[in-house]
Amino acid sequence: MATIPPQFPFEIRSALRRAASSTVYLLRPIATTANPSLRHRTTKLLRPRAFSSSVKLPTKPPLCTADELHYVTVPNSDWRLALWRYFPSPQAPTRNHPLLLLSGVGTNAIGYDLSPGCSFARHMSGEGFETWILEVRGAGLSTRVSDLKDVQDSAHELSRQIESTAKAAAKEAKATDVTDSAPDVSVVGEASASAWDESKIVARLTATFMRLSERLSGFLSEGQSVFMSAKLFDRIAMLLEDSRLYERFLEIRSKLLSLIESRQNSGLGNQIRELTQRLVNLLDDGQRSVSPQLIDLQERLTSTIEDFQKQLDLIVKYDWDFDNYLEEDVPAAIEYVRAQCKPKDGKLLAIGHSMGGILLYAMLSRCAFEGREPCLAAVATLASSVDYTTSDSALKLLIPLADPAQALSVPVVPLGALLAAAYPLSSRPPYVLSWLNDLISATDMMHPEQLEKLVLNNFCTIPAKLLIQLTTAFRAGGLRDRSGKFYYKDHLSRTSVPVLALAGDRDLICPPAAVEDTAKLFPEKLVTYKVLGEPDGPHYAHYDLVGGRLAVEQVYPCITEFLSHHDSA
Repeated sequence: MATIPPQFPFEIRSALRRAASSTVYLLRPIATTANPSLRHRTTKLLRPRAFSSSVKLPTKPPLCTADELHYVTVPNSDWRLALWRYFPSPQAPTRNHPLLLLSGVGTNAIGYDLSPGCSFARHMSGEGFETWILEVRGAGLSTRVSDLKDVQDSAHELSRQIESTAKAAAKEAKATDVTDSAPDVSVVGEASASAWDESKIVARLTATFMRLSERLSGFLSEGQSVFMSAKLFDRIAMLLEDSRLYERFLEIRSKLLSLIESRQNSGLGNQIRELTQRLVNLLDDGQRSVSPQLIDLQERLTSTIEDFQKQLDLIVKYDWDFDNYLEEDVPAAIEYVRAQCKPKDGKLLAIGHSMGGILLYAMLSRCAFEGREPCLAAVATLASSVDYTTSDSALKLLIPLADPAQALSVPVVPLGALLAAAYPLSSRPPYVLSWLNDLISATDMMHPEQLEKLVLNNFCTIPAKLLIQLTTAFRAGGLRDRSGKFYYKDHLSRTSVPVLALAGDRDLICPPAAVEDTAKLFPEKLVTYKVLGEPDGPHYAHYDLVGGRLAVEQVYPCITEFLSHHDSA
């Protein structure tokens, strides 16, 4: 190994030595018997599973206002999904089926339980339904840990983080100077940094090339690995183009890209270590000149590699899409609720808001296609559709993310941090982003304190690959699976499950036309479609169906009547 000069920064010297000499551990795919299509897609580090059962948490964190907090293990995954449980009121009628609530994209359980006076979950438990709210992977208090103690510690830490972030954003909003046309939005940087670094990624040069071989040769698909590595080396080449090192770097770049593209996994580790050592030697040669230009180059090179490593880590951490929710998260929750409640016919009632309703539609379609009887007695959807092609939905703003290359450039969307950062600009003069409020709630429909809690506590970070799949709902044929070959709308006409489809008259995200288009796909005798809102008001936007001030009077009774009828049927 070549000698690295002492004046070379210690961390970089140490990192490059380790990258050139350490063992490279390659990821390899894990076959999934229940879903063969995942065999060539899913990759995980091989490690023992220390936590194999689902549990009730002994001590709830402050954020959870349910009666109990349970965690369910997802098969073939290290995720523990949070389930908020609400016991039925002893004064209410006895019900035959438990009720499962599914939330929208990038949201947690709080939307269903904003306050004691505005809690859809509490209302339904008051009507006698044992009510459960599922927080899918990446949402709310769901976590990736090993044993029970770790689950509890993680739940309390997640609760603290969500509440502290919300308090900071609320404080920033209240402190905004109403006379300032450009309010101080320093919270933007803090919130975004928190979201992008939430896993405390150590994005140093240490083991970068070791991890590069690990991730690019195993986790990423062939097309992704070529794109990501080419992107990294193009950026580094731009930094080097004015130096005498440029030609030698291009040689290393070409050979490393060739290795990744050829997928020669058997010798990839040794070859990458060899090329890494050549990079060490290349930097050594330049270091001997001790020129200020090269010192600056080292700093920029380190920063470039750190940014690239963060991107890789985010892609690995946020590795799921809509089908993961459908095939793994929701079935795990349903089986757990059935085991806890033991309904005589083995069925549940289910309500889904926004993406939660889309998940229910997709489940009905899959069951109909496969000839299976769904374990759902009845379904209610709020502001949900599997086909937005004929509607003017604000979600069409997501369509540019349909390009996978763009999704790799922006692997996640820190929705919670962005909304928290934007809140001061939407809720205080000069109301620069007040249009965001219209996407959430119609004018005067939600109490300001509840709207603030919804915006600051309810949203989380979303994988770009999830949004990519959801954007297929805006193309001909509507929402499809990750392969692009199965259209979820195609088999809804064959379902036997009664459906209530509700829409808000001022819903800019899922307009009534989109809800109606999906409702028309069901057998007429099984579906009930209704639009909430009147020409002269009140009006209902996307979240008002769940948390609007008049929902308890106009929306909840409609849902209760529908579920009660099919609960006793």
